[in-house]
Amino acid sequence: MSSHRLFRFPKPAWINSANTRTAGVYLAGALFSLGFYTMIDLSVWSKSRLNYTDPSIHVTFIDWIPSICSALGMLVINSIDKSRLSADSFSYSGNGVAWKARLVLFLGFALLAGGLAGSVTVLVLKYVTRDVMFPALWMGVGNVVANAMVMLSSAVLWVAQNMEDEYTYNLAL
Repeated sequence: MSSHRLFRFPKPAWINSANTRTAGVYLAGALFSLGFYTMIDLSVWSKSRLNYTDPSIHVTFIDWIPSICSALGMLVINSIDKSRLSADSFSYSGNGVAWKARLVLFLGFALLAGGLAGSVTVLVLKYVTRDVMFPALWMGVGNVVANAMVMLSSAVLWVAQNMEDEYTYNLAL
């Protein structure tokens, strides 16, 4: 066992396997698609339901704004390579590559957090303060669940994409 390891127990071999990476990417895709399926289902259900006492409560564009922010945050976060976060020694794109990557990563996480916070805000202001009861309250709760799924899928995809594999080659021109 090497002396520069932090923990006493060795890292399991399956963590850096290609199958684990593939499973993580598929899991992230499933979470993302379930999140947006939830939003689409809420929209369709809100426009097609019958016998509801308050017809003024529907899924509108305001409900979609947090999901759009979360999707953009996921796109920004997963477009950054993890090696760029500590890549100040490289000079291919000017000085300060690491702080630029960290700034963009921060903006991506801010979009994700803003999407989740926005969905909670929509839930409280549009549904809870109006004393909306279930099943119509599910439109607000489902929005929070959908954004949480997109946030979780972003984290899973970030980890899965940045796993190191002994069969992966990093070529630099």
